[in-house]
Amino acid sequence: MRVLIIGCGYVGLPLGAELVRQGHDVFGLRRSASSAADLKAVRINPLQADISKPEDLQKLPRDFDWVVNCAAAGGGGAEDYRRVYLTGNRNLLEWLRPAPPRQFVYTSSTSVYAQNDGSVVTETDPVTPETATGKVLVEAENLLLAAADEIKFSTVILRVAGIYGPSRGYWLRQFLAGEAQLEGAGERVLNMIHRDDVGGAIIAALQHGSPDSVLNAADDEPVSQLHFFQWLAEAVNKPLPPSEPEIADVVRRRGVTNKRVSNCKLKLELGYEFKYPTFREGYRAELLRLDRAGK
Repeated sequence: MRVLIIGCGYVGLPLGAELVRQGHDVFGLRRSASSAADLKAVRINPLQADISKPEDLQKLPRDFDWVVNCAAAGGGGAEDYRRVYLTGNRNLLEWLRPAPPRQFVYTSSTSVYAQNDGSVVTETDPVTPETATGKVLVEAENLLLAAADEIKFSTVILRVAGIYGPSRGYWLRQFLAGEAQLEGAGERVLNMIHRDDVGGAIIAALQHGSPDSVLNAADDEPVSQLHFFQWLAEAVNKPLPPSEPEIADVVRRRGVTNKRVSNCKLKLELGYEFKYPTFREGYRAELLRLDRAGK
């Protein structure tokens, strides 16, 4: 297959390398040309464009069988989200309209779910985020699903949980730096997925995803913040982090939610088997990597 990966960075680069290994012809799109050497090193064809600029896209090659959009806004605010996720996807749809790919996979986020009662969340639950960034993500999803009907554009939306893996993992970094704090009693549930399983789920969606489907991409075990830190403290022989009181207004402004994201539909429809089914396997691998690197 001829594959285009948009946002060929933390997730996209190893994803592209795996697709190359499987025999596909892979192109990696980034906004900057400075990292082209990283792509070439794993035999990904580098492309440069800003998807928020239609004129940039017109300069690119076409006729891709599979397209993956895993571009990230880089933790910006609502305007950055709108530029990357909404305007970017709208421009991609227009650019691909003359020759739609067989499959388009878009990585959204589980932050579209606003549930805050610790309940299990599936793809049929309402998406009514309170944050401005979450609302943009819902708009982007709706844009793609509408295009699926309008121009027969086969889309799979993966709502991805918190990504961790090599050199990334907010809670681990905070803990090892001695800066982590339990929020209240630590009852809030964390939903996570290892970077390699994001890539694996994307490949499974490209190969087996049903047109116009929405799937949660999270691992098998949502875990309370307390239980996660208890496991981590025992694994590295450090004390639990201190607790800080929860302030309702601060929690509301941050858009913090408390839910258990189910991955049952993804495993059932795609037949995907997780490399790191829970945070334990994934963080053991990361702790081992850090130990070998002397960090």
